[in-house]
Amino acid sequence: MIIRKSAGELELMRRSGAILAQTITRVVEAVAPGVSTLDLDRIAATMIAEAGAEASFLGYGGGGGRIAFPATICASINDEIVHGIPSADRVLRDGDLVSLDFGAIWEGFHSDSAVTVFVGAPPDDDAKRLVEVTEAALDAAIAVVRPGGRLSDIGHAIEQTAERHGLGIVREYGGHGIGRAMHEDPFIQNWGAAGRGPELKPGLVVAIEPMLTLGADATRVMADAWTVRTADGSLAAHFEHTVAVTETGAEVLTAR
Repeated sequence: MIIRKSAGELELMRRSGAILAQTITRVVEAVAPGVSTLDLDRIAATMIAEAGAEASFLGYGGGGGRIAFPATICASINDEIVHGIPSADRVLRDGDLVSLDFGAIWEGFHSDSAVTVFVGAPPDDDAKRLVEVTEAALDAAIAVVRPGGRLSDIGHAIEQTAERHGLGIVREYGGHGIGRAMHEDPFIQNWGAAGRGPELKPGLVVAIEPMLTLGADATRVMADAWTVRTADGSLAAHFEHTVAVTETGAEVLTAR
């Protein structure tokens, strides 16, 4: 069931998004060779707590033999696409590509946002293209969010951007509705024809998150039951914003 948000609920989500945006800015500033992903996680945990919010990811998704997610952020390096678990043993190296995914809860309402950045040295041309195009795919998807549009317009915009630049699209994971739960209906695939699916109406809030690769779209889940990697070992990038449909277009609630 798709849940549209009231004006009051959107105000709470704006605050949640602002807290997350400030947290992302601070964590990205700390990215450097020699820093562990656990160091980054601790910065995020401190900032979210000091703002009076809670971490969305910590303790998420346990059961069925799978451990609940044990950290505040997801930190995925190089061929890891999403859901990397921060660790003191995962030390960033010069030239790494790290995707950082964040979630916060303010007075019961979630926000969700991700960014991919380079560590230290400038990237090679292919890696730079991957990151730039993935962020451009997110921008293109946000640009088609407007009242009267259709849900599949979002995935179509992402697919067109990726295909123009010869990048692979991760198809097993995608965006989602968000609000009182981190994952609400609808699921948003990152490809497909435009003009299909539910109508975009004011009050709908979605997390849009293209995940692109330099190779194929197949993935594999690691032994920790969380970390998702490209099956062919190619580099991956991930960008995400929480976006509200308004009367006139889109409002990015996690804008930095």
